[in-house]
Amino acid sequence: MEGGLDEVWRRESAHVLGALVRRYGDFDACEDAAQEAVLAAAVHWPREGLPANPRAWLIRAASRRLVDGWRSARARAAREVGDAARGPAAEPVDRDDSLHVLLLCCHPALSEASRVALTLRAVGGLTTEQIAAAFLVPVATTAQRISRAKATLARTGARLRDVAADDLPGRVRSVRQVLYLVFNEGYTRSGGPALVDVSLTGEAIRLARELRARLPSDTETAGLLALMLLTDARAAARTDERGELVPLAEQDRSRWDRAKIAEGTALLERALPAGPVEPFQLQAAIAAVHDEAAAYGDTDWPQIAELYRMLDRIAPGPVVTMNRAVAVAMTDGPERALRLLEPLLEDPKLRGGHRLHAVRAHLHEQAGDVAAAREAYREASRLTTSTPEQRYLSRRARALDQR
Repeated sequence: MEGGLDEVWRRESAHVLGALVRRYGDFDACEDAAQEAVLAAAVHWPREGLPANPRAWLIRAASRRLVDGWRSARARAAREVGDAARGPAAEPVDRDDSLHVLLLCCHPALSEASRVALTLRAVGGLTTEQIAAAFLVPVATTAQRISRAKATLARTGARLRDVAADDLPGRVRSVRQVLYLVFNEGYTRSGGPALVDVSLTGEAIRLARELRARLPSDTETAGLLALMLLTDARAAARTDERGELVPLAEQDRSRWDRAKIAEGTALLERALPAGPVEPFQLQAAIAAVHDEAAAYGDTDWPQIAELYRMLDRIAPGPVVTMNRAVAVAMTDGPERALRLLEPLLEDPKLRGGHRLHAVRAHLHEQAGDVAAAREAYREASRLTTSTPEQRYLSRRARALDQR
């Protein structure tokens, strides 16, 4: 039942939290009550069986805990307790509150980093460790950021009610970032035995579709959805039958999902001429160039390098620099690409992660520097917490031992 409960909670968590927040307004208390309801389910469901409507069961259990807590703390006036005690019967439990809660969590009282961290934790279902990996920051920093976000909402008395139409645009940027990070964590897990978590990628795509349906003229939301589809189209080819990682250059492209590629390309072609070119659209364009190549050797690397140059100009960052370096290596040689990465070596945060070392290893191998490549592969393997990535990087290092 434990595995079943995990799956149910992944599917229903945003709906449960959404129903509670919509009725009671207090995000922090509602999140705590929802977690307590899951603990109660872990006790009751193995003995009594999975309820016919798990969402309704969790909402009722969480609501009872909210009311009991308010009563025992005498933190609510008698009228408020009486209203709450009537329970959530008037709340429909089959509505989709996922995106609604994402919008609510992106509250203007919070910084953008805090909004993203809080919603990833409360709605995306990611652990603090996974969020830390996505942000490239220590776990303790992420935990403090989430804690401060909750404290800020409580201190300002923010009530997370329905988002007004004129307030929606101000929160959409943070929501897009949340969905992007959830997708990335699902597409390449930051740790554990599996490379991909399809429940995360699928939920991110579903929510991106809903966001675009609400904002059909928002070209950057269309770009985000296109990026997800064009990237996820390769998912089936990223591992072999043993679950081992298969790099892009070696993937069987017949396994790529052509329907997703067509849908993502169509979205991008409509979005690019309609508004200013923004980061997700550029990343989608890069993904489209990769997907259009019949074979790795047919990839239009000059076009990819130019798109990364544009992306670096409007949205610079270490991940962009690392990806750009790979493209530059294909157009101007690995030595120039390695020079692009030199400033990143001064950042202790990046040196402590595996990504920079993995890219450097690849470039050193291209340049024929076997010793440097072997050392970088070993360091990347040591630092990653993803088992498939660790095995792949170790294999690369061992292969160099035989040269």
